Amino acid sequence: MSAAVVVAAVVGGGILLIFRRMFPRKKAVALLRYPTDMMRGKTVIVTGANSGIGKAVAGELLKLKARVIMACRDQQMAEEAAREIEKQAGPERGEVVIKQLDLASLQSVRCFCEEILQEEPKLDVLINNAGIYQCPYTKTEEGFEMQLGVNHLSHFLLTHLLMDLLKRSSPSRVVVVSSKLYKYGSINFDDLNSERSYNKAFCYSQSKLANLLFTHELARRLEEEGVTGVTVNALTPGIVRTNLGRHVHIPLLVRPLMYLASLAFFKSPLEGAQTPLYLACSPDVEDVMGKCFSNCEEEELLPKATDDNVARRLWDVSETLVGIKLS
Repeated sequence: MSAAVVVAAVVGGGILLIFRRMFPRKKAVALLRYPTDMMRGKTVIVTGANSGIGKAVAGELLKLKARVIMACRDQQMAEEAAREIEKQAGPERGEVVIKQLDLASLQSVRCFCEEILQEEPKLDVLINNAGIYQCPYTKTEEGFEMQLGVNHLSHFLLTHLLMDLLKRSSPSRVVVVSSKLYKYGSINFDDLNSERSYNKAFCYSQSKLANLLFTHELARRLEEEGVTGVTVNALTPGIVRTNLGRHVHIPLLVRPLMYLASLAFFKSPLEGAQTPLYLACSPDVEDVMGKCFSNCEEEELLPKATDDNVARRLWDVSETLVGIKLS
């Protein structure tokens, strides 16, 4: 037996043991069943809809006859994804619209919103789904650390610019995709842009915590304004087989074993799409506000994800960073 085979067997066994201890049993995810015309006449924006959870959500909404606006950075990938989900949805489906949106550019966010406000008379659901995970240290067009910029700041600005349309379209919903990895983050106001030091895992967790604090504060502000027709809720989809981990280096020898482990322990994109679909469609949550869900059930968050003072401070800082108000 060659040394490579021995190493592969040892490493593979270790990986499977780790996964089994981290995820003792892959919880069965019940696929939602709604009337086929449930979203007829409704317009839904899904960011990052060309792959993974976003693509699966867009496909399911299309089957429910929604008008789905796929907000994607890569036009070609979006067109390929659109053809695929249209084929899967069959002839009795909703409508797909592809719009270019690069969340690494606040200017792109503004251009996208200008088009939406000019072309769309209403917006029923905004799903802030797109994200980037543990990338090497890079900056957005405006100079923000990439994970903070894409995962939080651009969605913060996107939601702000579309809020009046959401209010006019009420009842309407905002759905924010976070991650259970928020637990390992904190908001480092002293070095929010990670210019002094960069830890890619921490920065991802920080950005996902920011998603939850944004949800919490937006819900508070809407309630304070007396806005009853717009709801905002977040979700943690769990571990899903997507290309989100493309920046994580996995040794070539280990990749087949990781793939097998992902089949055994991770959710499929369709399974991962069930909770955002639930928050976008279900009448059960039409009046629910400022909560977080996992597997279509309300999830109890750590106190740091609902800290009023941190949420307000992050909101104020985010407004300044994206140019909503002057510093």
